[in-house]
Amino acid sequence: MIINGVTIDETFAEAFPMNATRVIITAHTAQWAYNSAKAMAGFATSVIGCGCEADIERILEPSETPDGRPGVAVMLFAMGGKGLRKQVETRAGQCVLTSPTSALFSGIDGGTRIPLGKNLRYFGDGFQTSKVINDKRYWRIPVMDGEFLVEETTGQVEAIGGGNLLVLAKSEIDALNACEKAVEAMRKIPNVILPFPGGVVRSGSKVGSKYKALGASTNDAFCPTLKGVTKTELSQDVESVMEIVIDGLTEDDIKKAMRVGVDTFCSIGAYNGVTRISAGNYGGKLGPHHFHLREIMA
Repeated sequence: MIINGVTIDETFAEAFPMNATRVIITAHTAQWAYNSAKAMAGFATSVIGCGCEADIERILEPSETPDGRPGVAVMLFAMGGKGLRKQVETRAGQCVLTSPTSALFSGIDGGTRIPLGKNLRYFGDGFQTSKVINDKRYWRIPVMDGEFLVEETTGQVEAIGGGNLLVLAKSEIDALNACEKAVEAMRKIPNVILPFPGGVVRSGSKVGSKYKALGASTNDAFCPTLKGVTKTELSQDVESVMEIVIDGLTEDDIKKAMRVGVDTFCSIGAYNGVTRISAGNYGGKLGPHHFHLREIMA
């Protein structure tokens, strides 16, 4: 399959079951809601080393938030429910409770209910109060700028992590420019996040390593500097490869985001340095969700 001079490999992205939640952070201004959201989603690029994967899903207008203030939706993904619960509570306490004028609400009504403010309320040292509105319990925790309002629980649902696209380009700048445009387009799709810095990862990995202590190591087949010393997947004109990783609530959400990403890469075209589009997988042995590029583009 070739579109606008760009070859789409006959391969698939291999993804894994995860658990996820969405929370909504509001504040007096959009900037302060964003500050808190960025902190909450910090150090959350990969469950391999961070415990969870998280990112801002989208910016919310006051008409879209529970308290009518500017807001930000953040999504968090983890490999299991216990890990997700720990990450949500820790990040809520360290990054939202601490942030001036912030409030925190559940962004998913269904699923299994997990603590959001249920245990954070104890920070109030006995001065905290609660109120039930429309069958939802909220906690008011006194803090030095007034009070922190937080919903007691949020919804945990089954989700998918590890959808991905590899863009192969003639130069580092060509690859980066293509990824920036694809990320901008893909972030318009609801129910997905792109957890790596700026939505892009340059250090794609493979399973295993010659060092026993490492479970993953550099994907040497896609490293342009190793063409002459490893079994490479790259042609001579490819000098840079970058990856976009996608986590989503459903297979359809990830497929939509991948389709938008491939469309964007192909619209840039071979004339602007994009030569191939591929995806990362482990032979289908580790993850049950397989996103075939050519099927997505059919």
